[in-house]
Amino acid sequence: GAMGGSASLIPRDLLGEYQELTFLSKQEILLAYKRFSELLPKEEKDNACSARVPKSQILTLPELRANPFQHRICHVFSTSETGDDSMSFEDFLDMLSVFSDSATSDIKSHYAFRIFDFDDDGTLDRKDLEQLVNCLTGQGEESRLSSAEMEQLIQNVRPAGQGTAPPGPRHGAHSSPSPQILEESDIDKDGTINLAEFQHVVSRSPDFASSFKIVL
Repeated sequence: GAMGGSASLIPRDLLGEYQELTFLSKQEILLAYKRFSELLPKEEKDNACSARVPKSQILTLPELRANPFQHRICHVFSTSETGDDSMSFEDFLDMLSVFSDSATSDIKSHYAFRIFDFDDDGTLDRKDLEQLVNCLTGQGEESRLSSAEMEQLIQNVRPAGQGTAPPGPRHGAHSSPSPQILEESDIDKDGTINLAEFQHVVSRSPDFASSFKIVL
């Protein structure tokens, strides 16, 4: 439209609906709409509500570019039927809603679980944990862990925020072996971590929710 500014508006009834269905404020939704529209080619800007943005464009957002799980995030929030991980505006809002400060830690941990479940099979197994570690340590050759280091990490790491230091003087990091990720989290001992087990671990990590966020 010649008005220029008119393209940046969301129909009022939709705006109300988005406020009800997400953890986002009206301002946050309008900002999201503006940022989403900026990712669209000129001819699609006017119907941003019905357009899809390809994954390659979504990943240009600085807020995602720095996220080690950017590909998984696109995958989990995309409702694309072709499996190309493109995002509609509603997908984009869902993502921002889950990653907002106002989302509950239950919601956050549910989506974190899906993001970390690399093969989408509903449980976190060894392979998922290895890919998780690779994402966190960077994919570059120089920062990639050797298989021995990976083994040690999966065997010996405790999730952040687990337990308290033993009474008395603090022991050196290596004086007592820590329980394994799987040991620590796998309550029914089936060798994988299910959603309930994951949420249990996360519920004991107070800083999890605050670190699991993307703010435009």
